[in-house]
Amino acid sequence: MTDTIPETMTAIVIDTPGGPEALVPGQRQVPHAYEHEILVKVSAAGINRPDVLQRQGLYPPPKGASDIPGLEIAGTVAAVGRNVTRWKVGDEVTALVPGGGYAEYCAVNEATALPVPDGLSMVEAAALPETFFTVWSNVFDRGRLTEGEVFLVHGGTSGIGTTAIQMAKAFGARVIATAGSDDKCAACKKLGADEAINYQTTDYVEAVKAATDGHGADVILDMVGGDYIERNYKAAAVEGRIVQIAFLNGPTADVDFRRLMMKRLTHTGSTLRAREVPFKAAIAKALEEKVWPLIASGAIRPVMDSTFDLKDAAKAHERMESSGHIGKIVLTTAS
Repeated sequence: MTDTIPETMTAIVIDTPGGPEALVPGQRQVPHAYEHEILVKVSAAGINRPDVLQRQGLYPPPKGASDIPGLEIAGTVAAVGRNVTRWKVGDEVTALVPGGGYAEYCAVNEATALPVPDGLSMVEAAALPETFFTVWSNVFDRGRLTEGEVFLVHGGTSGIGTTAIQMAKAFGARVIATAGSDDKCAACKKLGADEAINYQTTDYVEAVKAATDGHGADVILDMVGGDYIERNYKAAAVEGRIVQIAFLNGPTADVDFRRLMMKRLTHTGSTLRAREVPFKAAIAKALEEKVWPLIASGAIRPVMDSTFDLKDAAKAHERMESSGHIGKIVLTTAS
């Protein structure tokens, strides 16, 4: 073993749910690597919207998961459980975790860890798991996006959006993104979007129809919900698939479901955090086979907005909630 593992570590804790100020550094026991787990000395941890909801007391961790926020990490394997077969101490990994990422050490099931792609820093690697697992599962597995189809993603400059644009384009789709400013639309196009729609100034439903000669979007990835549900039905193509992954505008809507029938639409959705390890392991395997080579080649890259020291997690959350970011916000540890 290259380093002695301490008994305690710095972690970000939430004593009382609330605003960004609820995130405070504290001391916790370093977790153990049991059975099929690896203990990762964390170099960087990604920030995600579910972390904000957890901080607000609206998204508790699943049973058995750490109450420390953080769903994705990158770092070096510091110890391995007795049944671990793939990883060894010293390996550099990035991993999807159900919690515990905002800390100096994090225990991870070996099946949800992946090698850091060639050419990526630890900070960039920490920006991969949550968005790449989510996009693959929802756009390609649930949404069944195929080459030549029209793909619409809302929030094109979010971590999910920047990932979805690049992945959909890499697999041959025609990509349309929505964003909240002309600058953000330009960023979407730079990433490969064929069309970018400023939803503040333009009706995206009409813009999608115009851009596709009335065809509409074959697959829509939506994190907005609310009144977007009805509008997505209007923007969708016949036999279109709408995949719901969040509800930033609320989980209820007044919808004319006749469009669902007349267009033979599929409206589905999913969450990732509480899913079982074998489900996440299958996504990890698909990503390593089909997407990791594209990252290593430079065809797909994580889009980075900013980094903050672990102790400044509150400032990182302020950055996310300002909605001014383009791409991923990442925490880094001093070690």
